[in-house]
Amino acid sequence: LSPERMADARQPPRTEREVQAMAKLEHWNTVEVYDFGHAADGTFYYVMEYLEGLTLEELVWKAGPLPPPRAVHFLKQICGALQEAHDHGLLHRDIKPANIILSERAGFYDVAKLLDFGIVKHFEDSGESDLTMEGYIMGTRAYMSPEQAAAAGEVDVRSDIYSLGAVGYFL
Repeated sequence: LSPERMADARQPPRTEREVQAMAKLEHWNTVEVYDFGHAADGTFYYVMEYLEGLTLEELVWKAGPLPPPRAVHFLKQICGALQEAHDHGLLHRDIKPANIILSERAGFYDVAKLLDFGIVKHFEDSGESDLTMEGYIMGTRAYMSPEQAAAAGEVDVRSDIYSLGAVGYFL
């Protein structure tokens, strides 16, 4: 990870939390983390699966709106990935077309993979306030639920579901 990204004192714990959360997830439609740790010089690293393909955002900008059955095919896959994350007590908080890549896996095409757990939040994370700034809105505005955008109290799994609905609308 770049030194610039890790310069913020909150970034190393946030990045390590992201990778630890991702490493627990095994769903076919979630990017897989193979390894993580600290190099000899103390630099944090992680290794995840290489995915070649377009993001949903790139696909729509190149090809236009998707036929409804194809959009539903992708949304159902991401629902499965989110279900596993939610079952592990994790909120993604940044579901958007740019964080979903389409790839070929094991001979199957149009496999959607959920990426970027960079602002993941544990439901019971009592240390969250130590890792984010008070009143700071986490996520991408165009895909946020109203309560997430307004920073109006705690968000829960419904916020991720709302964001996925916004992705469906984009598709």
